[in-house]
Amino acid sequence: MEAEQKAGEGEPRRFTSFDGIEISYRVWGERGEGPPVVLHHGFVADAETNWVLPGVVKALRDVGRRVIAPDARGHGRSEKPHDPARYGEANMARDLGALVAELGLEEIDLVGYSMGAVVSLLYASRGEGVRRLVVGGVGSGVVECGGVDRRIVSNDSIKAALEAEDADEVARLDPAAAAFRRLADALGADRLALLAQASSIHRDGVALDRIVAPTLLLAGAEDPLADRPEVLVAAIPGARLQMLSGDHMAVVGDPAFAASIAAFLEG
Repeated sequence: MEAEQKAGEGEPRRFTSFDGIEISYRVWGERGEGPPVVLHHGFVADAETNWVLPGVVKALRDVGRRVIAPDARGHGRSEKPHDPARYGEANMARDLGALVAELGLEEIDLVGYSMGAVVSLLYASRGEGVRRLVVGGVGSGVVECGGVDRRIVSNDSIKAALEAEDADEVARLDPAAAAFRRLADALGADRLALLAQASSIHRDGVALDRIVAPTLLLAGAEDPLADRPEVLVAAIPGARLQMLSGDHMAVVGDPAFAASIAAFLEG
């Protein structure tokens, strides 16, 4: 709590999660009457890449919302162990719970993209004080594969992209997997930490029928990882679907992405 009070607007703060991993997070805005919005980014990305640069934080701040955005373990400014046992979306969902407890929050609005969508669905399925939920970058794979869709971009292809020694080798790989490697290189990410997460992705399913928060699924029309999003919407009680333009990497840059999140959470 003391770290939160001393840090400035949007500056990185840290706390120790349930298993001793140091998690970095950022906060914009002061405590208000409504619940804060917690944003959980996707694989390889971080809070800055997924939420600040595309304008999601600004859109939420413009309507007066307090925003909290962690960097997942192995990503951004958070600690980056190389042991696969420390990873997986279930552990990241526990990190969310630890962050909520650290900040003394009773209720949140929760937004997750891709890997972060699985994290957010896991968290919300446990009934831990989620008022409204927005997820994006996922589709039928959550129902049929138990997590992110491994049928479109296999774990083996992502691992190969992360392990490749040079750009020429990356160029010969699956283009979708190569895109994750290019993002990792652009961000200066720890590829061994990312490889550990890629080795530990969630496969055990999500109790989607237990989600009680009103839920919005945002899916890019050209995003193969969000294939058949109506299958996921049908599995979440009362969920609704909104289609946007763009593929998996580009959809977060569609101005409608940020606007749709802000509008739904204000509804």
